[in-house]
Amino acid sequence: MNKTTLLIPALALAVAALSAAPEASAADPTGRVATAFGNTVMSVYPDGRSQKIWLQPDGSWTGLSRRGNPLAGKWSLKGEKVCMRQSRPPTLPISFCQNFPSDPEKGIDAKDLTGTPIHLKLVKGHVGKTDS
Repeated sequence: MNKTTLLIPALALAVAALSAAPEASAADPTGRVATAFGNTVMSVYPDGRSQKIWLQPDGSWTGLSRRGNPLAGKWSLKGEKVCMRQSRPPTLPISFCQNFPSDPEKGIDAKDLTGTPIHLKLVKGHVGKTDS
């Protein structure tokens, strides 16, 4: 199993929690994640490649790995953290949870599941997404 493939959920978590939104969804009763809907959560690695995640209000997410491989899973809130679990391609049955960034517009420096430094940010629109 490719280490990059396992990292997608972890990378989106810190950016997924954005500034408070005026409307809340059933999956996000406080509205904190709502600003990610319709936008791209991007994780930029030191080599310049990026992974992309698209969160849905129903608690699902899709994405593309740094190599362009399709990804999917479920997200949920656990206290102040966003937790993501990957189902496509199948991985270990774990969820990775991370706190929300304090300033998602600027993004944050963080580490992925394996400790690799990344920069997480939110980009308007569905950057790089193709309907399949």
